[in-house]
Amino acid sequence: MFRKNQILEGTVVDLTSEGAGVVKIEGYPFFVEGVLPGERVQIKAMKCGKTFGFARLETLLSESPDRVAIRDVVGRQIGTMTLQHMAYEAQLTYKQRTVEQMFKRLEGFDQLEVRKTHGMAYPWEYRNKAQIPVRNVNGQLETGFFRKNSHQLMPVEQFYIQHPEIDAAIVKVRDILRAQGVTAYDEVKHKGLVRHIIVKRGHYTGHLMVVIVVNGQHLPNEAAIVESIKEQLPQVVSIVLNMNEQKSNVILGSVSKTLWGQDYYQDEMLGMRFNISAQSFYQVNTPQAEQLYRFAIEAAQLTGVETVLDAYCGIGTISLALAQHSQKVYAMEVVPEAIDMAHLNAKLNNIQNVIFESGKAEEWLPRWNEAGIRFDVAVVDPPRKGLDSTFIETLVAQQPARIVYVSCNPATCARDCRKIADNGYHIEWIQPVDLFPQTSHVETVVLLSHKKPDGHINVKVEFGEG
Repeated sequence: MFRKNQILEGTVVDLTSEGAGVVKIEGYPFFVEGVLPGERVQIKAMKCGKTFGFARLETLLSESPDRVAIRDVVGRQIGTMTLQHMAYEAQLTYKQRTVEQMFKRLEGFDQLEVRKTHGMAYPWEYRNKAQIPVRNVNGQLETGFFRKNSHQLMPVEQFYIQHPEIDAAIVKVRDILRAQGVTAYDEVKHKGLVRHIIVKRGHYTGHLMVVIVVNGQHLPNEAAIVESIKEQLPQVVSIVLNMNEQKSNVILGSVSKTLWGQDYYQDEMLGMRFNISAQSFYQVNTPQAEQLYRFAIEAAQLTGVETVLDAYCGIGTISLALAQHSQKVYAMEVVPEAIDMAHLNAKLNNIQNVIFESGKAEEWLPRWNEAGIRFDVAVVDPPRKGLDSTFIETLVAQQPARIVYVSCNPATCARDCRKIADNGYHIEWIQPVDLFPQTSHVETVVLLSHKKPDGHINVKVEFGEG
């Protein structure tokens, strides 16, 4: 019906969960980036499949009232800020609707309270971590991002959703490596040294950690590089070398060596202090993560006497917050180093009523079940793939009064909540939280309460004669 490079006109009827516009022409949907519902557009077909196609915006024939000027043209090309052309209030509405649609696609989830998305006063410069690829461009070591759907590095020095001190630190480290003649990694030949520069920054402390990821075991001119970083970035408290010799797109290798300073940097969350290592997961938007965790604590409805499960606990950020409002918290995480950091963070904050274990959630929960530990409340914060089915089965068998689901993926969250609801739970409310402004990503907190059977029922039985 349609062919590649054909110029077409149509109206944007919707947005996908990834933020692409849907333009239907004769009932055939094209997915187009950078457009908004209601806009009349001229598009160029790039790929035409049997049931849908992809197209590029050629001309904007009419504009949505929700359209705003974009800050970063490169950000669109590298796919990092897919919603920067949309007014922020409209972004929040879009994310609320995305969560609603994910749940309503599943049978039985029609009447739900999906609250308004909790947003930010200033939805820019919020990221506290950068993982920047390093490649050779025009004969010199460059830092930047890959053009979308390619391995072509586009040099970038200002990343508008990242804290400016991180942007400045990346450029300084890049220039130091150039000055010392360090080579950039070539993924085709699997040669060259520096693969990534990672900078982490404490939102409240201002501490910086610099991680240099290398395709090898050593960093040439190491002492000179370390001294230059210390001199030019006085906020740095940790300089780490990470070794990654894999032929893959995995960013970090399994072995790290601290070249200078501490093995960690520090930040604060909900008034607590946390040590964070090079390999530790830590939410990239600290103020919004605090809001996310406050909603989780609200949902848990703790009175100080409960036994709480925290699955996928990371370095203990949610666990330690829950511990301040409950009798005991049992927490597990599959990354052993994260559990080591969780133990340190518990000591750092003088919190003693948490048990941290290293391993899979679906393995630890049955062990605690067999040990006779009963959970009043369960908090789960899984990765994007969601919860393991066996974990859900074991969890609902325990029948905790409340399950609090913290999610970074509304699709898998809705799927898992359907399974939990099918086992005697009711969704009380759903709270979207915007940790990633200018992108299509949304975090969600869901409160599921166990449907307790009604009290006793009086039944009058009359026996007839005979």
